[in-house]
Amino acid sequence: MQITSLGYRTDLALLELGDSVVEQRPDCLVVRTPHNPTFWWGNFVLYPGPPGPDDDVSRYTDVFAREFPEAKHLALGFDGVDGSLDDLVGFADSGLNTEVASVMTAQRVHEPARPNRDAEYRTLETDEDWAQQVELHVACRDDDQDEAGHRVFSTAKAATSRGLVAAGHGAWFGAFVDGRLQSSMGLFRASPGLARFQSVETHPDARGRGLAGTLVHHVSQYGFEHLDAQTLVMVADPTYLAIRIYRSVGFETTENQLQVERRD
Repeated sequence: MQITSLGYRTDLALLELGDSVVEQRPDCLVVRTPHNPTFWWGNFVLYPGPPGPDDDVSRYTDVFAREFPEAKHLALGFDGVDGSLDDLVGFADSGLNTEVASVMTAQRVHEPARPNRDAEYRTLETDEDWAQQVELHVACRDDDQDEAGHRVFSTAKAATSRGLVAAGHGAWFGAFVDGRLQSSMGLFRASPGLARFQSVETHPDARGRGLAGTLVHHVSQYGFEHLDAQTLVMVADPTYLAIRIYRSVGFETTENQLQVERRD
């Protein structure tokens, strides 16, 4: 299956680097992450495009149920670059969450209007750094997500990210204030000339200080200078205020990414 979406293409590239398995089916791809089964978007089904107006959406959800019989969640992706929520109305009518994410790209960046000069911006190196990364990820979970379950997922995800760093695929960066990790993100080479951001997060108590924008600029420079990237890729929620941070340093929306989920 040929992937046209820059978002899904970089998703799959980094998942495979992290030992996820991508299996070809006649009409879809099945992505599995055995070492982190609660990682929704590491265990999902990707289709070439959204259903047609006369398609029964149960055909798509049944495939997921068959491929992941023990999963409590459901995650379906649909390849393409310009879809909309109208393409997913059948899933919404079935009670599932439908989303259109913004795939953002940049070939050059600039500092945000109000950079934060007070934090220390550096890569995560020590066991303590990575333990703080887990705690930050847990602190940034949605209100309806169970803390204990999210900690299990976050711990496994951090281990995978640390492995990618150790293998030389990129780096994970943090903004530290008084020794505490307040904002973090990863950047990894997805293919020659292409690098993908991962998990841009800022602690809820540290937002609005310019940490994330300053760190995105810092990490972007690393991508151009050390990963030989010509294009940086970021996937963001178009309805969340963080997208303005990415725009403030030079990222622009170039594609839409369609997805359907049911949380466990």
